[in-house]
Amino acid sequence: MDHSKHIRLVESELNAATRDDATVYGADDAKIGKVSHVHGMGMTGDVIVDVGGFLGLGTKPVSLKINQLDFMRDEHGHVHATTTWTKAQVEALPQHMHS
Repeated sequence: MDHSKHIRLVESELNAATRDDATVYGADDAKIGKVSHVHGMGMTGDVIVDVGGFLGLGTKPVSLKINQLDFMRDEHGHVHATTTWTKAQVEALPQHMHS
């Protein structure tokens, strides 16, 4: 997927309605997982991404800083995010534990 033609979201657009369930793509354009939810606000929040598993079963939630993701909208209006991390690097992160 050519993300260079997609429109970057500005901070004011980064709300639960646009972020949650967004697909996250890695440095090699591999699909990493989906945004589950965010802890915190603004550009200092932690994005919880469900990785691994199959059809939503067996996924592991991991935490990335929101500034490690570039949220954008494709030509069809779908929101997704990219990161410089690879799928293997994100999957190797420790499981996020809900507090």
